[in-house]
Amino acid sequence: MTSAPYGSWPSPIAAADLASSGHPVEGGRYVGEDVWWSELRASEGGRVAVRRTGLDGEPEDVLPVPWNARSRVHEYGGGAWTVTDAGRLVFAEFSDQRLYLLKGENPVPLTPEPPRACSLRYGDLSVNEGVVWAVRETHDADGGVTRDICMIPLDGSAVDDADQVRSVVAGSGFLANPRLSPDRRHLAWIAWNHPQMPWDGTELRVAKIVDGRVTGEIKTLLGGPVESVLQPEWVGPAELYTISDRSGWWNLYRVDIDTSDVVALCPMDADFGGALWSLGSSWYTPRDDGTLLTVRTFGTDTLAVLDPGTGSLTDVALDGLTSVSLGDRRGNRILLVTGGAQEPSGLRELDLDTGALTTIRLSVSDLPESAYLPEAQQLTFEGADREVHVIAYPPRHPRYEGEAGELPPYVAFVHGGPTSRVTPSLNPVFAFFTSRGIGVVDVNYGGSTGYGREYRNRLRGQWGVVDVEDVITAVTGLAKSGMADPRRLVIEGGSAGGWTVLAALTTSDVFACGASYFGVAELEEFVKETHDFESRYLDGLIGPLPESADLYAQRAPLNNVAGLNCPVLLLQGLDDPIVPPSQAERFRDALMEKGIPHAYLEYEGEAHGFRKLSTLINSRNAELSFYGQVLGFEPPDIPRLELWQPPKG
Repeated sequence: MTSAPYGSWPSPIAAADLASSGHPVEGGRYVGEDVWWSELRASEGGRVAVRRTGLDGEPEDVLPVPWNARSRVHEYGGGAWTVTDAGRLVFAEFSDQRLYLLKGENPVPLTPEPPRACSLRYGDLSVNEGVVWAVRETHDADGGVTRDICMIPLDGSAVDDADQVRSVVAGSGFLANPRLSPDRRHLAWIAWNHPQMPWDGTELRVAKIVDGRVTGEIKTLLGGPVESVLQPEWVGPAELYTISDRSGWWNLYRVDIDTSDVVALCPMDADFGGALWSLGSSWYTPRDDGTLLTVRTFGTDTLAVLDPGTGSLTDVALDGLTSVSLGDRRGNRILLVTGGAQEPSGLRELDLDTGALTTIRLSVSDLPESAYLPEAQQLTFEGADREVHVIAYPPRHPRYEGEAGELPPYVAFVHGGPTSRVTPSLNPVFAFFTSRGIGVVDVNYGGSTGYGREYRNRLRGQWGVVDVEDVITAVTGLAKSGMADPRRLVIEGGSAGGWTVLAALTTSDVFACGASYFGVAELEEFVKETHDFESRYLDGLIGPLPESADLYAQRAPLNNVAGLNCPVLLLQGLDDPIVPPSQAERFRDALMEKGIPHAYLEYEGEAHGFRKLSTLINSRNAELSFYGQVLGFEPPDIPRLELWQPPKG
């Protein structure tokens, strides 16, 4: 082994490799003899393609360039494409948000042209007897937003006659999961209103439906302001399965729509559901034999078969795959998006009879040699008041080690949301750092999902406090255990994770520097500028306005720059509707006023989450160069990022 300073090890993993070989895969649908999926194509302008396996075994496009199957309902989208009984693709096109039907290679519109660009949006798509069911989002000229569940004919008659798009039910701020009963007499759906977010409180509603419209009484079966209900599925004409966290955990229930009787199927201290950021999410699927295929979470995911009659749960072995998302099912075959600490994420098919797992499409084309990939360590550190769950990835290289007496720097990755979570993963981005001698720690701070409602609720009213404290607990825990250099701790995160980065840097001296990807820097203007879905999110995370105005000002990193004494990297998409560029720009201006070394990188054509090949390469190289300059190492073959420095004298 060759000794060299941590951070300076030569690595075969380049930012260009990460960007060009990475193509995150989602969904999974049986169509005839084929399997279709959606795939982010960074090399094609960041579009989302619908693809299948070609005759030569290589992926091929179902949806050709430049079409982009991506919904903007709630801005996070979801359920952006579906398939007709005849095997034709129906999708929401990102550029105008209209629905299209793919005929041959030529998509034709199904919905009328909106009065303004993207003012009519569709998501959570499904097809039933010749019509498309969708959640529709309407943006008025005055900035108002309304939503309804609607039906769109497949014959194209709505293109020139908007009245052909039939509104089925409205009257709620937010809607999801429209489900028609087997006898077509009832509709079930999920609804909620501001200020709730879907992980705070939703309602399972049901009503009779006649001629495509809800009639009579709308009945609320489950849910409320402090009960989150998810994914209704019909058992028969009068019973539903659903997920509720009424016990403190997202568990499965059977509900009778006539009597409103509720029966817990398998009470457990584990989550059988998750945060409804994207429409169309699924955490269980009924099988032909009456059992349910489920995914439960306590830190990591476990696939299991649940017998609703007995409550028995039988785990399905997945050989180290610790994240599981359910796709389409055909008989005893199920499509899964799965990954683990030693296996890359991707679309796989599981045969439940034999246990055989077949790879359909991985989210990366080329993986580095295994010797360059980090090994995940699940750890729990005790803070002053609570435990914090983390996943550590120490530096790893087949030919290099640190110099005698040297401890490695560590980057704390802070996930977004903040209502989200991380699991052990073979993440090429982590390997980009660890193969150079930089450790990574992924933190499930208080507020993360996957550990029950109490863990999730730790962040209520405490955003900018609990998340910061928990990340500090994680990195100081690594330092105390002898894994990390306490003088070279770094923090990075995007969106809400970027907020935690800026909050940590302005209120503590633990970190040597930090990188904020499109992070929230200020609160009162953010509430005015962000999109409708999250416009009341801060009611729970901080407190309602105007009562909590003083707290908003107190917590905002922008107002605490006086406590900042280390360099900052800001990275921002100029088309971001969720965290607008003004957030990063205000923080940049404050850094200049105080004379803090920094860099501000802005990217045209990028929204919330970078997608373009050039952006992915530039941003990751810039981040590594930034760390090297601050922490005192020179990463080989990385362009040097120019930092703004205060004028001399």
